[in-house]
Amino acid sequence: MKGKSIRWYLAMMAVLCLIVTSLGTPVQGANPKEVKIGVLYPMTGGAAQAGWDNKQVLELALEIINTTKHKDLGIPLADTEGLPNFGGAKVSIVISDHQGKPDVGLGEAERLITQEKVAVLFGAYHSSVTLTSSQVAERKRFPYYNAESSSPKLTKRGFKWFFRTSPHDETFSAAMFDCLKDMEKAGAKIKTVAILHEDTLYGKDSGRIEKGLAKKAGYKVKALIPYRRSATTLTSEVQRLKAANPDVFFPTSYAIDAILLTKTMKELDFNPPIVMAQNSGHIDSSFAETLGASMVEGISSRNAFSPDLMEKIPALKKVNVLFRERTKKAGKERDLSGASVRCFQGFMALAEALSRAKSLKPEDIRQAIIETDLKPEQLVVPWRGIKFGPDGQNMYGDAVVVQYQGGKMYTVWPSQFATRKIIYPIPKWSERM
Repeated sequence: MKGKSIRWYLAMMAVLCLIVTSLGTPVQGANPKEVKIGVLYPMTGGAAQAGWDNKQVLELALEIINTTKHKDLGIPLADTEGLPNFGGAKVSIVISDHQGKPDVGLGEAERLITQEKVAVLFGAYHSSVTLTSSQVAERKRFPYYNAESSSPKLTKRGFKWFFRTSPHDETFSAAMFDCLKDMEKAGAKIKTVAILHEDTLYGKDSGRIEKGLAKKAGYKVKALIPYRRSATTLTSEVQRLKAANPDVFFPTSYAIDAILLTKTMKELDFNPPIVMAQNSGHIDSSFAETLGASMVEGISSRNAFSPDLMEKIPALKKVNVLFRERTKKAGKERDLSGASVRCFQGFMALAEALSRAKSLKPEDIRQAIIETDLKPEQLVVPWRGIKFGPDGQNMYGDAVVVQYQGGKMYTVWPSQFATRKIIYPIPKWSERM
């Protein structure tokens, strides 16, 4: 080839490479017809119920975002069809089952980005799975949005592409100990605590934080016991807890473990005056449904919301009605839980950010998320708002303490949200029906 022909050939090859490359990236036009979000949740395994709940609540969120059927909700995107800034483009999701396994989550995150061509990743419930899958996104400079994983470590890694709307375990645990101090002022006798936690990142962080806060509060930690997640027996652990005889028992478990733990506590007649759980399994809908009102009576937990707050937050009440209708059609009528309502709120906040993005380029999506500034009246949870700090953590997420009374959860702390007084001490097993 002559020099001019070679230059023309090379120029054409460069153009061809650009075309091929662009075909392998997410749509970034001014008005795409669809915006795909990659969702990572446990659809099988020990936390499959949480995955199922979150799938239902995400499908409800899509209905709210993509239609005007529920414009009376009064929350962002409810009164428009699709994303206004993208000509009404519809939002869709691609759900991937990570099975509660960090290595599977890592691989699925890679697949969703490179093969499914999603615009952003959303998930992944388990903190341990969120830890690995978000590393993929950070390496690829790709936005990752988290709604409910509670390990503080997740927003302490210096990541620039990871964002979390939910409060984390330090915030939640601090609320639990503030509640205990208020109980002491009202006459509760609290000097000792015992801690039991599952052995993934979520449980380990929870146990470490609770131990530190207990010592800071002047309480003696009489037992700190880890156990393997999805254990088939917790007999030896509960025997050790009973021997410790604490004034407060702090369990951190996913749903199946929380159910097994409570059954074992009854079998071995372990009667702590206060049970203060770290959310998750103890507030999962399946917990009370499986055990019944008598067995869960008096058990408390930190939470990001409570069903009784629906009377104070009209949009939350409406969303719960819609959720019950959807889950009933899907085979099992359920109320929103702490995890599913945070999933809903996080996804709606993400969609609001996507609607403000200048394009679907990762950099523009990231900038839109950074500029999020939602007010309390735009939310369905009792938070001061959603606004991210430099670490990607929502600065305005708050916690409440709930307690099972008569089979239902009620807010018992803080006082401005409380609808019931906290039961103390909780009834012993021999005193229950």
